[in-house]
Amino acid sequence: VQLQAFGGGLVQAGGSLRLSCAASRHIFNNYVMGWFRQAPGKEREFVAAIRWSGGSGYADSVKGRFTISKDSAKNWVYLQMNSLKPEDTAVYYCAAQRGGSVWASKNEYAYWGQGTEVTVSS
Repeated sequence: VQLQAFGGGLVQAGGSLRLSCAASRHIFNNYVMGWFRQAPGKEREFVAAIRWSGGSGYADSVKGRFTISKDSAKNWVYLQMNSLKPEDTAVYYCAAQRGGSVWASKNEYAYWGQGTEVTVSS
């Protein structure tokens, strides 16, 4: 499956952005769709994930501020980001894994989209 992420941009601290990820084909119920981010000089880290059949999870650093959701009819995944902080600045990637139970490890995801850059100014 091919993934395309978009929606990044420049926003002031406290602001909001919604990232979108479009999949090239039907996503089956056993797939997990995830968002990761990578700041300059840092490792790529888990942000949020959603199982196509239901259930979601978040990194502690974004809980209560970010919400992951999906549109099953369109095969799109969204990341609503509110109360953004400068430390949220990163390139954000969407990813997919088939049938996995470990959502927070980037090594479990076989499919990756290109990144979309988010910059939060203070």
